[in-house]
Amino acid sequence: MEFHSRNSRLSSIDSENERPAFSRIPPPSVALGPRSSRRKGPGQHGQSVHPNPPLTPNAAPPSAMPQGISNPLLPSAPASPPTPAPSPTPHQRSATWHEGDDEVEDPVLRNARFVFGSLDMASKEAWLTSLVDICDNQTLGFLHRLVGPRLKKDPFKVLPDELCLRVLEYVDDPKTFVRASSVSKRWRELVSDDQAWKTLCEKHEYRRMSTESIGSTFTNNTPTSTTQAQWGTFPRSVSPARVKDSMTSIDENSDNIGHLSGTLPPRKAKRPRPKSTHRSHFKHRYMVESAWRKGGRMKAKHITPDQGVGTSLHLTKKYIIVALDNAKIHVFDTQGEHLRTLQGHMMGVWAMVPWEDTLVSGGCDRDVRVWNMATGTSVHTLRGHTSTVRCLKMANSRIAISGSRDTTLRVWDLVSGTCANVLIGHQASVRCLAIHDDMVVSGSYDTTAKIWSITSGQCLRTLQGHFSQIYAIAFDGQKVATGSLDTSVRIWNPYDGNCLAILQGHTSLVGQLQMRNSTLVTGGSDGSVRVWSLNTYTPIHRLAAHDNSVTSLQFDDLRIVSGGSDGRVKIWDLETGTLIRELSQPAEVVWRVAFESERCVVMASRTTRTIMEVWDFTPPAEDDERCGRRATASTAGRIGAPNEILTGERNVAADQPIPGLDDDNMDGIASKENEVMMDAGIEDEDDNMTQDEQIT
Repeated sequence: MEFHSRNSRLSSIDSENERPAFSRIPPPSVALGPRSSRRKGPGQHGQSVHPNPPLTPNAAPPSAMPQGISNPLLPSAPASPPTPAPSPTPHQRSATWHEGDDEVEDPVLRNARFVFGSLDMASKEAWLTSLVDICDNQTLGFLHRLVGPRLKKDPFKVLPDELCLRVLEYVDDPKTFVRASSVSKRWRELVSDDQAWKTLCEKHEYRRMSTESIGSTFTNNTPTSTTQAQWGTFPRSVSPARVKDSMTSIDENSDNIGHLSGTLPPRKAKRPRPKSTHRSHFKHRYMVESAWRKGGRMKAKHITPDQGVGTSLHLTKKYIIVALDNAKIHVFDTQGEHLRTLQGHMMGVWAMVPWEDTLVSGGCDRDVRVWNMATGTSVHTLRGHTSTVRCLKMANSRIAISGSRDTTLRVWDLVSGTCANVLIGHQASVRCLAIHDDMVVSGSYDTTAKIWSITSGQCLRTLQGHFSQIYAIAFDGQKVATGSLDTSVRIWNPYDGNCLAILQGHTSLVGQLQMRNSTLVTGGSDGSVRVWSLNTYTPIHRLAAHDNSVTSLQFDDLRIVSGGSDGRVKIWDLETGTLIRELSQPAEVVWRVAFESERCVVMASRTTRTIMEVWDFTPPAEDDERCGRRATASTAGRIGAPNEILTGERNVAADQPIPGLDDDNMDGIASKENEVMMDAGIEDEDDNMTQDEQIT
């Protein structure tokens, strides 16, 4: 009996020791302080039990594993649980299940916000100022980051299109337009609107838009009104999204399709070229002007193997015509490639004038010849003068007027090849001519200028006043300008013969004159170039252009190009009178210079040989430009490489490293690549000139 009760007590003790640990821990609601005595439970043999801390939202439940197994022979038994964390002290805040919820706003802050909203503006500013004064740098930085973005507003997102375009009309710099197009899609749509670029064209006076100035870009050959002839025909954009991005457009269709199989794959229909817009026109003109200032591609040609004097030079839409004192006339295309040589004169050619494919020339053999430059044949030989033919002009495609040292002028019918009139009146050699409508003005070594009627052959007026020979003349239908060996320039009224003004300033012979609108530009043997106003008859600019005589002079609305006996060609800004650049390298002497909007031709003598330099300022095609930029990296920085890629030819220059090209610059390839070519110059010209074509 006693043995049985002893076994029962042992069994109860054993079963209590085998009970899981958490069943012996007080419930979670019981929190004992650090000094609280722990009651010894039965069967714990005086060992104190540390209770688990209260459950928290992030706390895991206690492990249900046994507290320990004394038998080391059971390796599969689970490990003992970690020691429970100590109970929180009375000063510690017990975790609650509501810590993840939004905290209740402090009533003080809520009341302060309500009071601040009820204040007037002055009180708000004073309150904010007091708060800012007590903020440290870190708080002020946070405040700046918070307030700064909220103060930035995009006006183009809020304003209507009409007001946005009105704002863009006040932008003068095209680079600002290009940068603005990179801000956002909205800005790009507005900047791409053609009306904004039309205004920019007006500000920069890029007004002459024609098939000649743009080239293949224009396809409309129908007659236009005066306004259309001035601005070209453009589609007025209704929505910015309708404007083609002609500045970055590129034809994805390629004409070079590889023969990968026996039959060619079907070709996609070519995307039609977008019609020219004011934006594309502005880009073209802007790149041309940039090339004039610091770019251009130059091709040099030897005209004769020996020393020859260039007597006349003309640049037309189709041809470059050069006349020499060796009785030959050379015809080139506008790229400088030799087409043919016109031979027929027996002595030097001193005057010539082109009209489309027709060329009229005269020289020391006293003959006037009519040529067809397309075929190179001589159409007529007009005889009648008894001395050197010194000057030639054409009134139209049928009528030409020649002036000779025999003191006469002759009017020629180019269709029939006969002399229509002989104008007699001068007492000495006829040196220069100018034509407008039915009137021709002649200047002579007899110190007078005469105004003639082409149809009747009568002398209408004689302009007397110079004290020496007249070497140059200009006539625009309203005024006549004459330059003389007496160093003066006189302005005449062609309808009554009165002298309107005497322009003095040159110190030697005035041999170069050109009149355009209300501006007159003169060049003298003293090396100076002067710009005059025909409204006030006062000088605008006095340019110390050359160290010797000015041998050639031409100007347009933007620039003046002058050549001198000092062998230099210089480009001047017409508006400011400043030197833009010196074209090419100095030669022994510059005979003639002729230019149009995108080309310039220089005929000079260098190393005892007559050379012709053709400068091309046309921007490269977009496809070629992109190919050139891609290939630049693989050409190892050779100076000739970009030119070879873009034009298929080698520039006359030494190989030099070149800087990288900026794709985002508005000047683009026409300024960067051309600037590099210009910087190289033609210092090694003698070594490279053997590659050029010799024309004998």
